Amino acid sequence: QVQLVESGGGVVQAGGSLRLSCAASGSIFSINGMGWYRQAPGKQRELVAQITSGDTTNYAGSVKGRFTISRDNAKNTVYLQMNSLKPEDTAVYYCNTRGTLVHLGALREYDSWGQGTQVTVSS
Repeated sequence: QVQLVESGGGVVQAGGSLRLSCAASGSIFSINGMGWYRQAPGKQRELVAQITSGDTTNYAGSVKGRFTISRDNAKNTVYLQMNSLKPEDTAVYYCNTRGTLVHLGALREYDSWGQGTQVTVSS
């Protein structure tokens, strides 16, 4: 199985910055896509940013130019640098990774989610 541990959430004033981290561990053979999603109260979970194994990135329009996603393959870790934060960025942020793991000597695809970390931006 694959476990994801997120960190870096908190409370920040509008215009401030936060950096989220998500470390994957377990019987990982390879990691393909890594991404961050968020869910605000009363709203559906939405994609914030994603990065492929080839470092191709994709951002939601609302965060483009303010957030930067990156990954450290040696550490199986994905980061989200969030700058110029706005109150509307307030949400629980979830890490997601997809790839291949080793299970009972065989390779299996996986799609794992972190437990979520709260980001609150005050006006």
